[in-house]
Amino acid sequence: MSVRHALLALLSEGPKYGLQLRQEFEARTGEVWPLNVGQVYMTLQRLERDGMVESDPSGEDGPQKGYRITEPGRVQLADWLGPPPETSVPPRDELVIKVLIALRVPGIDMVELVQSHRSQLVGTMQYFTHLKEDAHEDEIGFLVVADAEIYRLDALIRWLDTTEARLRQLPADAPARPARVAPKRRRRVGARS
Repeated sequence: MSVRHALLALLSEGPKYGLQLRQEFEARTGEVWPLNVGQVYMTLQRLERDGMVESDPSGEDGPQKGYRITEPGRVQLADWLGPPPETSVPPRDELVIKVLIALRVPGIDMVELVQSHRSQLVGTMQYFTHLKEDAHEDEIGFLVVADAEIYRLDALIRWLDTTEARLRQLPADAPARPARVAPKRRRRVGARS
């Protein structure tokens, strides 16, 4: 999650002060990700140092100090909101790494490990489904976050199902071979760095 870009987006609506930004960030994200006000002010200081925002020169220091987005900040926000980044390499996912490492750990029942993680993920998915059922239709921020989490969990569960099927196809005494290194893909001409 990029707090930096979220603050730029909030400031694109007009000048705001730190505590206001924290409250609006939490409200817009369905109150799922609490934000420390200290983190907000530290991020604002960095954005100001980098020329992305400017503080109100006539304002006072402290919780009522106002900030506004600058033109370079608008450009950076547009770049962030634009097309998704190129995904030439799979992102690091703790569960995927755990399963890959566990393949070589002596005494680990891989099928049991996969089933245990699937059970936990199904429970979390059911939890978010129940929260969605109890939410009001106008809680759009929370509903969008809950949908994203449910879809993410569903993808992980399907991946675990496929992994278990692969594991069951291996002979019982066959050691797992190390993973192949994926070939590096060349960047497209004109791709963003």
